[in-house]
Amino acid sequence: MSEMMKVVMKTKGERGAVLTVKEIPKIGPKEVLVKVLATSICGTDLHIYKWDQWSQKRIKPPLVVGHEFAGEVVEVGSEVENIKVGDVVSAETHIVCEVCELCRTGNAHLCANTKILGVDTQGTFAEYVALPAVNAWVNPKGVDPAFLSIQEPLGNAVQTLLAGEIIGKTVAVVGCGPIGIFAVAVAKAVGAAKVIALEVNDYRLNLAKELGADVIINPKNEDPIIKVLEETEGLGVDVVAEMSGNPTALKQSLKYVKLGGRVSLLGIPAEEVSIDIANDVVFKGINLQGIVGRRMYETWYQVKGLIQSGKLNLAPVVTHRLPLEEFQKGFELMESGQCGKVVLYPDIKILEQYK
Repeated sequence: MSEMMKVVMKTKGERGAVLTVKEIPKIGPKEVLVKVLATSICGTDLHIYKWDQWSQKRIKPPLVVGHEFAGEVVEVGSEVENIKVGDVVSAETHIVCEVCELCRTGNAHLCANTKILGVDTQGTFAEYVALPAVNAWVNPKGVDPAFLSIQEPLGNAVQTLLAGEIIGKTVAVVGCGPIGIFAVAVAKAVGAAKVIALEVNDYRLNLAKELGADVIINPKNEDPIIKVLEETEGLGVDVVAEMSGNPTALKQSLKYVKLGGRVSLLGIPAEEVSIDIANDVVFKGINLQGIVGRRMYETWYQVKGLIQSGKLNLAPVVTHRLPLEEFQKGFELMESGQCGKVVLYPDIKILEQYK
């Protein structure tokens, strides 16, 4: 094995990233070394690429970015027993301490000591990545690695939707980026009565329709509050899955959620948001909840079960497949919004196999 590998790295505190080379990581006794087969671009990666305020406070270059991936294990540490060479794995990207109160009481996804792959540690936009064995999720072989790489963001959508009752409920998915599109598919798969998708980007709104949205609304063209109430007999939706992080969209969702309904927040606003707590939360009796990543590892088993059920059609979500060398094109697509999931391949042979 060559001692060097190609990577996409954030080398400076400025917009962009570069394709360069770096030593293949050495693994510790509890880690595995994984050859990356496919790695998809996340909204977090785009934040880092753009070098926005969040990135400036959080990221410490030089850093190999990326965290959504699937790959083949090529080496295991001396203390690893649950993973073997040849396994095809994805990653739970939240690396937790395992010893704090939250970790030990079934709430590791809220661990205050969390480090995130590709944010706080070297990531997956590379030919190889080192990963704690406990974070490796073993996949079935023979599956398109692009679909395996998107299980992590799919898990975000699953936790958001399944944080309360869904069967027979009306659901509004606000923001139809890739995770929002997943949320539409998940809501339909688990028995929602009606799914309403709200998005200002028509390309992604049409993807939401393809994934099963019963009603699509572009808030630039019509009043979302009036439209949602029309679609719910004036009652409002039972559940809001807020994926956009847009302050206006969030405030509007509090107006069209049903009395006693649920608003699950996954989208991250770039600024503080002022809401009418008295009239839109307290007097409506709604459940306003924050969602952090995936429950470890309950959500992963839920994702596995949903995929095995055959009720999730993930194919339309993967809209672009590119060699790693064309990462800038991938980020341009993400920034334009004219895409679903963009998947990068370090090995061109793997890309050609599944393209």
